[in-house]
Amino acid sequence: MVKPTGGAPAAEVVSLDSGDPLKRGSPVRFSVGVRILTAGSGWGNARGLRVEAMIEQVIDQRRRSIGSFEVGRLLPSGRRRLVGPFIFFDHMGPVELPGGLPREADVRPHPHIGLCTVTYVFAGEIVHRDSTGVEQLIRPGEVNWMTAGRGITHSERFERARREGGPMHAIQSWVALPDGEEEITPAFAHHEGDDLPAHREGGVWLRLLAGEAFGLRAAVKTHSPLFYAHIALASGARIALPGEHAERAAYIVSGTAEADGRAVSATQMAVFGRGAQAVLEATTPSVVMLLGGAPVGERFIEWNFVSSSRERIEQAKADWRAGRMKLPDLDNAEFIPLPPDPPPRAEAMS
Repeated sequence: MVKPTGGAPAAEVVSLDSGDPLKRGSPVRFSVGVRILTAGSGWGNARGLRVEAMIEQVIDQRRRSIGSFEVGRLLPSGRRRLVGPFIFFDHMGPVELPGGLPREADVRPHPHIGLCTVTYVFAGEIVHRDSTGVEQLIRPGEVNWMTAGRGITHSERFERARREGGPMHAIQSWVALPDGEEEITPAFAHHEGDDLPAHREGGVWLRLLAGEAFGLRAAVKTHSPLFYAHIALASGARIALPGEHAERAAYIVSGTAEADGRAVSATQMAVFGRGAQAVLEATTPSVVMLLGGAPVGERFIEWNFVSSSRERIEQAKADWRAGRMKLPDLDNAEFIPLPPDPPPRAEAMS
């Protein structure tokens, strides 16, 4: 692991309203081994580099209502099921929630198996409660990593917005657990500050949220090789995605970018080909999520359940329907019922 050579900027969190962290704080240099390409001269100069990004596909988000507002869903999609172990990717907001928001707008207690949920907030805050007894507030720039394993339940509530009104802007992703670890003990971890190393070089700023990349390592415990990062790029800045990971993608939260001469716009995800030199260049100031890792093999997904076994998903559905899964200790007065079975059975993804 390469240690940071300095502190993070004073305000690193980017939302559509909060400005650009590249304009604030003292410059922070990357340690040796971090491959960043910037628009300027010197160590990070990308001029003359032959770029062979080889985008495999570009995925457009699909809008899904979750009650009081919509989310944009990228994974799974009809064209791409997983990127490395990432099997689910939702962009929540940005939206301004009104004061007095009804409780029906919250995400009531619901179950998961076979995965880790990863919540990252750009603006606003969410209260997490789960069946391991945890109650945890998540604020901008922080990560909630919940390991479902053999089964967990949790809720996510917008209590500050209910009291005061305010913004909500976040990304929630799911990471499928690998073979041999799908039934591990449920657990929860909250990470902030130095757990999530943040650095800057020229026109590129990044915070590593999980895994290893760019010569850095986040403190988040993961169960298979992966990387997950929040990036801010000045116009003209370039970043090379880590080549050591088999599958890689870039999601444009805001702004515009291109790779291999192909434009990628806000709310689109570019998936890069295996072994390709993947370089993303911002054509306007941009906020990007980078993700990827080693494939975990075939997975089935239905509702909130992920497994390598279709029978295991059917068992989880039966357990939830029969009330055999413990509700969150501090939020057990209501829950989301199991939806009706879809016409097709759980579909394998790899």
